[in-house]
Amino acid sequence: MEISGILSAIVIGIVIGVLGRLVLPGRQRIGILWTILVGIAAALIGTAVAAALGVADTDGVDWIEWLIQIGLAAVGVAALDRAKALR
Repeated sequence: MEISGILSAIVIGIVIGVLGRLVLPGRQRIGILWTILVGIAAALIGTAVAAALGVADTDGVDWIEWLIQIGLAAVGVAALDRAKALR
């Protein structure tokens, strides 16, 4: 993977992670670094899920892929927030 691919994964991870946090009500007790990491993981897994469903490549914006990624980020942020609350 080239440096541009890594940088774009970080930027997309930030966007997906922040959108995942915005979907959840209330305050989350995780930091921005965890949000970015969850966002990157959600973006990668969401892309794989969208490709498996056959909705990853469309003529315009891949809205379904984005929704899958944001949903996965919301689940990841909620799970991490709950894990931190248990400590």
